[in-house]
This record gives sequence, structure tokens and C-alpha cells, in this order.
Amino acid sequence: MHRVWDYNPEELEKTKEGRLKLLERLINYGVYPSDKVKLPINEIKKYWTKLKIDKDRRRFLKLIIWGK
Repeated sequence: MHRVWDYNPEELEKTKEGRLKLLERLINYGVYPSDKVKLPINEIKKYWTKLKIDKDRRRFLKLIIWGK
């Protein structure tokens, strides 16, 4: 994964807030094809209410994940 702003992703993975920040980055800014990373659906479901993402993306993800 590319560096997030000026943070180290390995350090962010150690905390819940850091994992949320990385997940929000993946959702809001996309995944680089060179990273070979997929969106972790189980993590998205787990933190759904805490994620700060665009309302249109939220509706789209809700449709894809839960079909509603």
C-alpha cells in the first residue's frame, strides 16, 4: 500500500483508529491496481457505522454488500 499522507501504514495497522483511517482511504480514494489489494468486506461490515465516507459511496457499497 502506498503511504497515506505522511503516515506509515504499518504503524496505523496497530490501532483501531489507524485501521479505520486506512479503510476509509481505500474506500474514498480507491485501490491502486499495482497494490493487488481488494476492499475487505468483513472490515467494512464491522466498522460500517464508524466509517466517514461520501454518502453516494455509502449508498453504492450498501447496495453491493447487502443488496438494499
